[in-house]
Amino acid sequence: MEFEKMYFDVEPSYIIDHHCSLETALTFQNNHLIPPYSFQDYVSNDIVSTENFLEMETDIKDFEAKNCALDHENVVHKRLLPCQEIQETMDILAAEQSHLKDIQDELMEESSLTDLLLMGAEAIEAGNVRFASLVALRLKDILSDQENGDNPLDRLALYFTQGLLDKSLTAPELPEDPVSPQTNAISAFQMLQELSPYVKFAHFTANQAILEATEGHQEIHVIDFDVMEGIQWPSLMVDLAAREDASLRITAIAGDKRSSCNIQQTGFRLQDFANSINLSFSFDQVLVTKEEDFEEIKVGHTLIANCMINQLHMPYRESSLVKTFFNGLRKLSPKILVLVQEELFSFSKAPSTSFAEFFCEALDHYTALSDSLRSGFCAGYKLALKIIEKEFLRMRILDSVKHFPCGIMGNESNMLPDYPSMNGFRPIPTSSCNVTQAKHLISLFNGGYWVQNEQCKLTLCWKSRPLTTASIWVPTASSNTSLARSTSF
Repeated sequence: MEFEKMYFDVEPSYIIDHHCSLETALTFQNNHLIPPYSFQDYVSNDIVSTENFLEMETDIKDFEAKNCALDHENVVHKRLLPCQEIQETMDILAAEQSHLKDIQDELMEESSLTDLLLMGAEAIEAGNVRFASLVALRLKDILSDQENGDNPLDRLALYFTQGLLDKSLTAPELPEDPVSPQTNAISAFQMLQELSPYVKFAHFTANQAILEATEGHQEIHVIDFDVMEGIQWPSLMVDLAAREDASLRITAIAGDKRSSCNIQQTGFRLQDFANSINLSFSFDQVLVTKEEDFEEIKVGHTLIANCMINQLHMPYRESSLVKTFFNGLRKLSPKILVLVQEELFSFSKAPSTSFAEFFCEALDHYTALSDSLRSGFCAGYKLALKIIEKEFLRMRILDSVKHFPCGIMGNESNMLPDYPSMNGFRPIPTSSCNVTQAKHLISLFNGGYWVQNEQCKLTLCWKSRPLTTASIWVPTASSNTSLARSTSF
């Protein structure tokens, strides 16, 4: 048996070869090693007579033969017994594992989709990747034909299932889905913007705060964390064009070189629009990978920071990039910082949340978001809803599950991302005008949307669930150590 062979190979070295020579045997005397002598040495030195030596040799051979047989019997007994015990133990473990598998299968058969999803998340947090993948595969079997079905909650569950499956894979990872055509993403964004208040709430609230903070100022400089297609800025540009001698400069932050080309195209479009309304406008971009990169920015007279992160229509941004943005921004000391973030990723609660807790929270959050979208996408917009789900909701869920840390790949404390903090800034209340504007906007849409205004936060809610929050921040006195500012653009 292979197992017996392994057992024999690790036998202690003190077991001596019973076919050793007489010369070698005589080197062991009273457990002390003595120099070996040849047969002639023993005779010539009268150590022992020839007759006695031959008798001694015969006696030793007989003794060796008897002990060899005895030792073989003992060794076989000693070696085979542990093998039998180990085999019995392995049989017991196999039976227990089979029983456990039967229990797990029964649980998966009787559990609801939500229970199975949470079961998979808890398994990942516990490091039981194998069971997590089994749960995910079970869910995938149940939901395999639901991707194009009519039940949006089943489609939502399928996205979370794919997130669990990706999270449970250690290596190799499954290839990512091919990128959707750009026209699909643009169409999905246009439908999202028209049929829900999600995008407009963020843009209008931020722009109103900027207009109020820059009242009486002509030269406005906005540092935009994630400009994307620049959809936020035309409405602000129209309002600024009504001011005498007003000008606007936008500096877009690029997190990598791949995004530079898209940002440049956004700049061209905004420049064309500014020309059409006779607004003095300039646009540039800065590649930011470290805080020192902010030193390249010439601030100008009135600096505004605009940061929208983790919105439904926006791609995932690494927390390290967001942290670098805030740290560099503190040195520039903007007049205000407008922050709009998805409530699920609030800076204040993310670091203290476990993976299973976050997963449960994400399930509730995106279920409410999906429910809110359905309220605007009535019977005639079923296809539009599916496009938005596939282009935005699916990717947000996959990114959320993928990037939230857990301990399955090593020490969990080393995997926690370095979340940005708002140290150096303090929140200020949202103006009554801004609150009124937000409430009026929400009233134009169907369903259970409403606006909550408390603790210096203006929050878009769906029924009892907060979806996205806008807040306004100003530098604290201790952080007002800004760089010397240039007076020209």
